[in-house]
Amino acid sequence: MSDTGGPRRAGVRDVAARAGVSAQTVSRVLNDFPGIRDSTRQRVLDAVAALDYRVNNAARALGTSRTRTVGVVASDASLHGPSAGIAALERAARARGRWITTAYTASDDPAAVHAAVEHLLDQGVDGIVLVAAHTQTPLTGHDVPLVPLYGASGERQRSAAALIVTHLADLGHRRIVEVAGPVDWREALSRTAGVADVVDRRGLERVGRVEGDWSAASGAAVADLVAASVRAGATAVAVANDQMALGLVAGLSARGLAVPDDVSVGGFDDNPDAAFYTPALTTVRLDVEGEAAEAVATVLGEEPTRPAEPILVVRESTAPPR
Repeated sequence: MSDTGGPRRAGVRDVAARAGVSAQTVSRVLNDFPGIRDSTRQRVLDAVAALDYRVNNAARALGTSRTRTVGVVASDASLHGPSAGIAALERAARARGRWITTAYTASDDPAAVHAAVEHLLDQGVDGIVLVAAHTQTPLTGHDVPLVPLYGASGERQRSAAALIVTHLADLGHRRIVEVAGPVDWREALSRTAGVADVVDRRGLERVGRVEGDWSAASGAAVADLVAASVRAGATAVAVANDQMALGLVAGLSARGLAVPDDVSVGGFDDNPDAAFYTPALTTVRLDVEGEAAEAVATVLGEEPTRPAEPILVVRESTAPPR
């Protein structure tokens, strides 16, 4: 065997030998398990310091099946929603002494999401959060907890979408067009349900429903269909995210329709650029940090704290119908 030329790094068994305990006890101390004598815990910590031992996940997991890592499955991180969610999950995990391991999928295809979940399970993660929450991905039957970032029920997604449509109804709009997200995303279904709740409750007419893929390009691509609905009498559009709203506003402008003079447009997410759109976009804001903290706590078996309720952010893209 060749010599690397440097001193061998101390391992968990070196710590165990110096402290006079088993390797499993070292792992239990590193994982902060209860029921360990203070004197034993201190001997292990003293040995860690004396040997300049660097804790690694394999050592933490020894005899505990824990790696102190939360898995995350995500698809298009170029979009604001997924990228903000991943960053918030990282912060939530670090606040609990964990790290995240992210598996990106090349598409939203169920098989790709399933493969990413299986990969993370093979890594021994303690739980998995789905940022790409595909409707065909089972949430049960796994060896570890698996939850969507925004909750299995999508309750706050639904109420947030209801906020924007309620705002449009309060302005006097009666005929609404919906630009929805992909039908196979849990978030998209929840937002569509929120739109339907208010349409039914307020006696509105949903005169059109088109679907995009969350991107600004897809918002621009449906502008012809939305413009036709506007010319047929629709006065407002509820869009499932801000990026699609950006593309839609540009597409409507290119077709001679001004926002909000000819049609009001409301978005969803309150991404950092929404205030700088032309016109500045009326939207709804989720407590992404709170949602991430709740998801991480759930997969780790901790008592979650409920996120703050969604907030309506009124700007310049909505006005009473003319």
